[in-house]
Amino acid sequence: MAKSIASLVKRMTLKEKISLLAGTDFWHTRGIERLGIPSIKVTDGPHGARTADENNPNVTLPATCFPTGVGLAATWNPELVRRVGAAIGDEARARGCSVLLGPCVNIHRSPLGGRNFESYSEDPFLSAKMAVAIISGIQSRQVSACVKHFALNNQEYQRLTISSEAGARAMREIYFPSFEKAVKEAGTWSVMCSYNRLNGTFASANRWMLTEVLKEEWGFKGLVMSDWFAAHSVVPAGKAGLDLEMPGPARYFGDDLLQAVKSGKVDIKIIDDKVRRLLGLLQNTSALDSNNPPPAKIKDFPAHRRLAREAAEESIVLLKNDRNLLPLDLKTIKSIAVIGPNAAEARVEGGGSAAVTPYYTVSPLAALRSRLGKKIKITYELGCPNNVATHILDTDYLLSGENGRPGLTGEYFPNNNLAGKPMATRLDTSFKLTCMEGTTPVPQIKKAEFSIRWQGIFKAPATGKYKFGLTTNGWGRIFINDKPVCNNWSDRTAEFEDFKVPETVGEIALQAGKKYRIRIGYCRNTNSRSLMRSLRLGCDIPLPPDLQERAARAASMAGAAIVFTGLTEEYESEGFDRKDMALPPGQDKLIKKVAAANPNTIVVLNNGSPVDMAGWIDDVPAVVEALYPGQECGNGIAAVLCGDVNPSGKLPDTYPRRLGDNPTFINYPGESGRVLYGEGIFVGYRYYDAKKIEPLFPFGHGLSYTSFRYRNLKVSPLKVKAGEKVSVSIDVKNTGQVTGKEVVQVYVADIASRVPRPPKELKAFRKISLEPGETRTVDFTLDKEALAFYDPGIKDWAVEPGEFEIQVGSSSRDIRARQSLVLSS
Repeated sequence: MAKSIASLVKRMTLKEKISLLAGTDFWHTRGIERLGIPSIKVTDGPHGARTADENNPNVTLPATCFPTGVGLAATWNPELVRRVGAAIGDEARARGCSVLLGPCVNIHRSPLGGRNFESYSEDPFLSAKMAVAIISGIQSRQVSACVKHFALNNQEYQRLTISSEAGARAMREIYFPSFEKAVKEAGTWSVMCSYNRLNGTFASANRWMLTEVLKEEWGFKGLVMSDWFAAHSVVPAGKAGLDLEMPGPARYFGDDLLQAVKSGKVDIKIIDDKVRRLLGLLQNTSALDSNNPPPAKIKDFPAHRRLAREAAEESIVLLKNDRNLLPLDLKTIKSIAVIGPNAAEARVEGGGSAAVTPYYTVSPLAALRSRLGKKIKITYELGCPNNVATHILDTDYLLSGENGRPGLTGEYFPNNNLAGKPMATRLDTSFKLTCMEGTTPVPQIKKAEFSIRWQGIFKAPATGKYKFGLTTNGWGRIFINDKPVCNNWSDRTAEFEDFKVPETVGEIALQAGKKYRIRIGYCRNTNSRSLMRSLRLGCDIPLPPDLQERAARAASMAGAAIVFTGLTEEYESEGFDRKDMALPPGQDKLIKKVAAANPNTIVVLNNGSPVDMAGWIDDVPAVVEALYPGQECGNGIAAVLCGDVNPSGKLPDTYPRRLGDNPTFINYPGESGRVLYGEGIFVGYRYYDAKKIEPLFPFGHGLSYTSFRYRNLKVSPLKVKAGEKVSVSIDVKNTGQVTGKEVVQVYVADIASRVPRPPKELKAFRKISLEPGETRTVDFTLDKEALAFYDPGIKDWAVEPGEFEIQVGSSSRDIRARQSLVLSS
């Protein structure tokens, strides 16, 4: 292998070498046909293979949607996560992809982080275990994982330019371990550098981070690619350790890099190293062996459905269960009121580049109706809406003509002003469009210039005011019966950033049962510097004014009420952070009204980060945290509520009582282009423990329908020499009446240290399953790393002699056993 790569490098011209170091488009690397070096395709991740259609790069192919990163971490089950990784690898390979752009392993620094749902945890040890598991699974299918975003990409505010200002201990102890373990334990074949600056220097040009730490200290032999458009320079990035500029065509790693080599500004040895790394990636994914996976036809993966459901069920966390209200007593309950904006819709994930198009989704309402059948009466009430923009325009209300099919007739013009004869006409049923730079929505139009007109019939389902919405970084207008209802066409100076496009809204009164002519036009905003062409058409139908009263009334007449609340991709997404921890407007009030009407009220949450529950947590006996459980959302939730599955998820984050309690409160999101990581190593539970702040729910928390007893903690030896391993064992017994899974968590506390250290840190865990009455001895081995801290003075890890305490428990605040040990000099 090494000889063949060396031979290829030797046979290349300088120009050919440089040509390999930038992509050809959004999803492909460049090949060299003369030498048999293929182009390979990459695909977004990380909780599903989000693959672009080879024939139309603006269309995302359906894929199995697994729980998002935070949900996978909530399973605390690395073996399950490894199997999920293998499944995602299978789907990526079946779609002709050689690299999956994931996992995302950035630490949850603030509860407001827009992409927290996409990554794993506030804790570096848990995050690293998840990263190693999923990378091992993905790469077992000859698909490269691309661990991201290296490094300190912990917020979306000013994400393209912000300088993350952090000290050496914070980086080494909190923000780097997931990446280090991805390299050293999982052997990841590629790493993606982040957009942001690290202590003033862009990640793509940070030699200390990419070369000195990643490649030299950690021994990374793989490829470093940029996040999309995250390269900012030729010589600095070229010399720092960036190997591949994405996407293509090249902006920096093209002719300018070629001239930099010829002029001696960049050594040819650096270029050869980049080329070898790229060829190594091709070799690892079997592309150099002419085994590059060909794109397959769209197909489902039935076995992955079962795995997606298993992962969804294990990710669900039971936060509260007073009076053992859960599981539902299906023998005595005659009726259930299902209420809330997340009941009839499956909230499977957040937004942005991680969003997967599932083959199907199952809502909680549909799952409960399927599970309970006619045995128990189910009533449904919306309670309150939770959409920010108008709902996406629904084909239920649209006809392509008076007697046409559902949808609208779309006419596509090869110009920017709807002029002349359309080059393509088709029936459209989707009204959310994103076109990458240089692409068009129909293959008939080859040039990037296009405009669209939709026409048809709008069938009004109710009488009242309809709200039509237009979200676009171009220009658009909506007409009903030739009357302009929604229009930004005249705003010819507007310019918007991607992910921050405001919605233009207009209202019109319509009558139920009547049909109205609808016409929509769209074209490009020539002032916009956006890299994408985007359009989203929406419509909100009239809702009854007494939604919450109807919900309370339904709850009062039911044996139990289940309120499905939480967030959506409009609140948690790439491109922006949350403004606060509040639930969307109306949800707090809805929960309180339903709880007042029915003492058996259960709240089920969908969210990727902590939410404020202070206004109602004491009013409800049971709370279930479903996070974002993927396409099997409803089935997973229904299985837990009905007792078919005993919940075993544990929180991967601390849930604070209020936003002001969190460790980043005074330093987030930064100012003047800088964000100070002032909390240092005191992230998450480390901070709450050190400051003695009582959280709402602690890190590692999760209840069960059974109970577990911890006994006989043994630590050996109790006096340990430097470098000697420590054995830890404890007996865990299921003392309840049903089979259950428990996550046994091991924390280490340094009793006295010359540097500030957290009161305890997670250093081991294991998930076990126990039958009623069964006892199992759970064994762990701790090494030097479990006792160490990073010493910036010596620029290395240090272990001090003295007393340590091993703490074993069911959460960071539920420690069941302790044992001291002494480390000698």
